[in-house]
Amino acid sequence: MAAASAVDRPLFSPARLQGIDLARGIAVIGMLAAHLVYLAEWDWRDPGTWTDVANGRSSILFATLAGVSIALVTGGASRPAPGRELGRARRALALRALLLWLIGLVLIATQVPAFIILPTYAVLFLLALPLLRLRARTLWIVAAGLAATMPWIEPLLDGLPVWRGEQGAMLMLVAGWHYPFPVWAVFVVAGLAAGRSGLGRPRTAWTLLAAGAALAALAYGADALRTALHPAGGRSYLDAALAARPHSGGLLEVFGGGGLALAAIGLCLLLCRVRPVGAVLLPLRAVGSMPLTAYVGQIIAWVLVAALVLGDVRDLQGMRNLQPFWPFAGATIMFCTAWGLRWGRGPVERLLAWVTRWVLPR
Repeated sequence: MAAASAVDRPLFSPARLQGIDLARGIAVIGMLAAHLVYLAEWDWRDPGTWTDVANGRSSILFATLAGVSIALVTGGASRPAPGRELGRARRALALRALLLWLIGLVLIATQVPAFIILPTYAVLFLLALPLLRLRARTLWIVAAGLAATMPWIEPLLDGLPVWRGEQGAMLMLVAGWHYPFPVWAVFVVAGLAAGRSGLGRPRTAWTLLAAGAALAALAYGADALRTALHPAGGRSYLDAALAARPHSGGLLEVFGGGGLALAAIGLCLLLCRVRPVGAVLLPLRAVGSMPLTAYVGQIIAWVLVAALVLGDVRDLQGMRNLQPFWPFAGATIMFCTAWGLRWGRGPVERLLAWVTRWVLPR
């Protein structure tokens, strides 16, 4: 196979936002840690528990970056031109959603004990299609509105009888309901808004860092106060709607996790503006330049190791007892770096691009 052309080498393209690749790389490695490491519940007084930041927040960062990616491929800081160009962009995103959903079904069929995020991604891509004409300010308003309302609706949706029984459990998997799209749409719309805000400008990066950090501090501070006042917690509708714990879909998780995601994106953009730092972090940027390859590859490796060593793909505790995180993370980083330096775009990303060109020729 020939070496990648200049336009197909994302690690070196001058038009590439290195900070976004870095943030994606961190999200992918963080999701791997959330799956394969025993993470103690977060306690700000105990630094040993701070690794719990990967639990839930990595997938929120991943979803927010999906919105950023949608913005970048449909015009970046400017609103996409109407007409044929926008129509093709929408068809390409719809096709990509279908492909992601099919890949997600294949990964679910392996019975790996992890909630596969790709079906949710597929739905979120479709939900983003009507928003492609909107400018940054409007998108921020939409994201804030969804963040303020969806956590109150989510507990009611979770209680629907459609999710009960074996058929309901299977429906949850194929619909990606473990990352419920009414709530997770908040993160994609926020990412779309960030992508429309001019990520190449230092001012935008600083704003994302400061505003995101403030939002996270307020949300998690409010949760700490709520916990101090009601240490026993509860299972009421109000507790579910306000929760901050990972994967709860509560109001404080949405604002806290979403704020951390925006702050992480801003920080990564600023770090990569310092050329030596961007060079040092190239291996993580390589993972972020092919996030789908890294994600799918990790799940496949998990299945193979669990089947060969444990004899049971579904044995999550046994898999964690093997302590595979560092070998998996190291292998992912080395593979993505070597592939990115030699061939550029990741293999799964190449496959999706080829299918898109075949189905939707220009």
